[in-house]
Amino acid sequence: MKIAMVGSGYVGLVSGACFADFGHDVVCIDKDQSKIDRLHEGVMPIYEPGLDALVDANVKAGRLSFTTDLAAGIKDAAAIFIAVGTPSRRGDGHADLSFVYAVAQEVGESLANDAVVVTKSTVPVGTGDEVERIIAESGCKHRVAVVSNPEFLREGAAIGDFKRPDRIVIGAEDDFGREVMSEVYRPLFLNESPILFVNRRSSELIKYAANAFLATKITFINEMADLCEKVGADVQDVSRGIGMDNRIGAKFLHAGPGYGGSCFPKDTLALLKTAEDFDSPVRIVEAVVKVNDSRKRAMGRKVIEALGGTEAARGKRVALLGLTFKPNTDDMRDSPAIAIAQALSDAGVEIAAYDPEGMELAKPLMPEVTMCSDPYAAIEGADTIAIVTEWDAFRALDLARVKQLAKKPVMVDLRNIYRPEDVRAMGFAYTSIGRA
Repeated sequence: MKIAMVGSGYVGLVSGACFADFGHDVVCIDKDQSKIDRLHEGVMPIYEPGLDALVDANVKAGRLSFTTDLAAGIKDAAAIFIAVGTPSRRGDGHADLSFVYAVAQEVGESLANDAVVVTKSTVPVGTGDEVERIIAESGCKHRVAVVSNPEFLREGAAIGDFKRPDRIVIGAEDDFGREVMSEVYRPLFLNESPILFVNRRSSELIKYAANAFLATKITFINEMADLCEKVGADVQDVSRGIGMDNRIGAKFLHAGPGYGGSCFPKDTLALLKTAEDFDSPVRIVEAVVKVNDSRKRAMGRKVIEALGGTEAARGKRVALLGLTFKPNTDDMRDSPAIAIAQALSDAGVEIAAYDPEGMELAKPLMPEVTMCSDPYAAIEGADTIAIVTEWDAFRALDLARVKQLAKKPVMVDLRNIYRPEDVRAMGFAYTSIGRA
């Protein structure tokens, strides 16, 4: 089957490469000529473990290609996926659907055969209806089914998530859409991956509801961590204790500096806007957004406290280890490190930082931060070391060397990747999250 993937960013490129690996003929389409040129050269526009090798193998096999020509790219395609960005719209938090609608218009004007048009982008409830209307009014003479097929990919583990999914959600309104999508995902169906067919609006809401629930779990355990610190409990023990309940589950119960990234921040805001538009408030999600926003700055204050307080912090140096919102990605979108660095900068603190993949994207977002060549270069002369992202490279630092390089042996572990007794035994003043 021929598949066209419109949008060659994170979702589009990973999905396109995986579909090609299943044996489909995939064309990835993007308006950005420089991005397409780099892809032809084998240069990935994002960092995702294993993606470069997957793309290279399928390009060489002739199953994956790239173009800026949408009309040529969708020719003879049975399924056309829309995988363009839907960032939060400035001012009201609603998802900006202009890119989705522009693609729908161009697809309608260019389509030369019957096809299923699939919204892979994360879109609010009712977007599929509008895509359907745009294509119908574009003058398209062919049969078109508009289907919702949200992605559930974790950055850093996207290829595995695509090939071994918890579920595949398909929102279709007719048999044509269901039949084509069944063929698209036939390789996974044969591997007994669960496929859930629902109506289009249910599919659109499933994506937002899932991300809002996960964001709620993160925010809940972060608030429990604050309580643990007050009462003398250990949040890791609390997390394990409640996570062993099958009704709750252990995932997304790791206390830290708050959620960030490309999905949770914008999707919770978009869900709030949808709820407002339909006069059906979601108060829990409102609280989650507020608590998470305040937590990031609170983590900056936690580092300042380790420096001796606001007055003592001015002129001191902090080593930030980790800048991306999570490990195994270069994604800086809404990373807690941004708010933490701003809080430190506002307090007159000098900041040196290291991240294995995120520093190039971090530079324009954090002009006040000095980027270093490795973690030890950032640590040299630091009054406090703050671990912000749990990269593997930070889990086994040479603590003797760290102590020698740092001006003061003070560590603030915002990801709880060290055991307090180990660090304190090396002579460090050690602060973590949700632990006495």
